[in-house]
Amino acid sequence: MSTPTPTLYMLCGKIAAGKSTLAANLATADNTVLIAEDEWLATLFPTELKTPKDYLRCATKLRTAMAPHIVALLNAGLSVVLDFQANTVESRAWLRGLLDQTDMDHQFHVLIPPDDLCLARLQRRNESGLHPFTVTEDQFHQFNAYFSSPTPDEGFNLITHDTE
Repeated sequence: MSTPTPTLYMLCGKIAAGKSTLAANLATADNTVLIAEDEWLATLFPTELKTPKDYLRCATKLRTAMAPHIVALLNAGLSVVLDFQANTVESRAWLRGLLDQTDMDHQFHVLIPPDDLCLARLQRRNESGLHPFTVTEDQFHQFNAYFSSPTPDEGFNLITHDTE
């Protein structure tokens, strides 16, 4: 029986597109570690995330601290599921930088449900109280103004999920 090749799993999708659900499913594989940005941000910056500018400041600090650890996990032969947003060219450049420090396989999952489905999921998520952040509909639109889908020229192995 062969050991699966260590893989870096990355995700792109609007708020409440299903990234964390997919990440949790991917992380059930043997020798796979899940690193969830929202959990880390909620722990490290519990009162500081209100605007896209706040998110950018805090996420940049987190990514700077986590990058060497993520690369070390991959180079040690573990698969890593990064439940981090990759919704901008800049965030994807960070992911590309991680990949460039390894010789690992990767999968870049792109989730593209319609906004009305994301908003319905967001409402249920907010009502459940289980997610570290409550996001308003206004914040959903504010953050999504920065959203850009990855393009093939960014060099990722794209896997598109366009169903509900």
